[in-house]
Amino acid sequence: MDYNLFGKSGLNVSKYALGTVMFSTNGLEEAGAMDQATANYMVDYALDHGINHFDTANMYTKGDAEVIFGNAIRNKRQDMIISSKTGFQLIDKPTDTGAILNVDSSIDILLKRLGTDYLDLYYVHSWDGQVPVSETVEMMNDLIKKGKIRHWGVSNYSGWALAKTHTWAVENNMIPPIAQQIYYTPESREAEYEILPAGKEFGIANSIRSPLGEGLLTGKYTRNNKAELATRQGNGWPETYIKNPDLFYNLIDVLQDVASKHKATVAQVVLAWLRDRPNVDSIVLSARTKEQLHENIASYSLKLTNEDISQINSVSALEPIYPLWHRAINSLDRASDAEKVYLEEFHKLIESKI
Repeated sequence: MDYNLFGKSGLNVSKYALGTVMFSTNGLEEAGAMDQATANYMVDYALDHGINHFDTANMYTKGDAEVIFGNAIRNKRQDMIISSKTGFQLIDKPTDTGAILNVDSSIDILLKRLGTDYLDLYYVHSWDGQVPVSETVEMMNDLIKKGKIRHWGVSNYSGWALAKTHTWAVENNMIPPIAQQIYYTPESREAEYEILPAGKEFGIANSIRSPLGEGLLTGKYTRNNKAELATRQGNGWPETYIKNPDLFYNLIDVLQDVASKHKATVAQVVLAWLRDRPNVDSIVLSARTKEQLHENIASYSLKLTNEDISQINSVSALEPIYPLWHRAINSLDRASDAEKVYLEEFHKLIESKI
């Protein structure tokens, strides 16, 4: 397992992280129920394989995942970097709306559920356009001063929202976010437009959530095989948004082809592709069973060839949007290091159509 400093912080974080979205005895969206013994096993297995980053959120079955994970920590807290998230409304009361009220009221309860005195990283789970950026930054800085969190981050932000938040913090001599958690897969590569390079430009770590597309990119779902019950996709899971079903199934065909060459699984190919993409600092794995966890972590030893990567990229490549196509054509040599690789890929795509 490889490690890197997370953004502009001293957190030395493993490339793979273990997510706890499935750590729930109640189940998540009627899927993923897990007993405490299995959760304990997953934490131990991850640690034994070099994973030191563990990610949770207060919205995962309204805190139940944090309780299960908190019990699984046991005497291993010193070996862990723990992140959690807040910001979604959990109870049907007006006082539970707004990112700041939610953060202020939930942090102590969250720490109690986890059985720890502090978080290493606390994410604002979603952009709230009704709350001034100043309030969010000030609240997170206050939690750092109180010793309840070491660092903070954001999740599901647009490029401009990330820039606005970081800039306000720096200009007002406050601590900016050190990481962002975002959705990014070979099927959904929109983060390449601005979000990934923005993170790199600002010194903000890019942590990838749901790398297997909420279960869609496991190879189980093809043109002829639909989602089964007792799975997220089989129980009406609201995510993820597939923009073009034909392209999705074409991608699955390619992933299956690459997987067969390596005697690997589709999930392992997806994780290996993501692991080596530019500006990716961390990938949050999620598993419902021990077997899934073994499979996902084993992907770290899978090395795709240049031909494999080209094959995947050819079917999943983004169409450049303005002004990116304009810059790819006219000013590629003026691109920053963080964005250059994406503009180069856009340029190749444009040239192939001329």
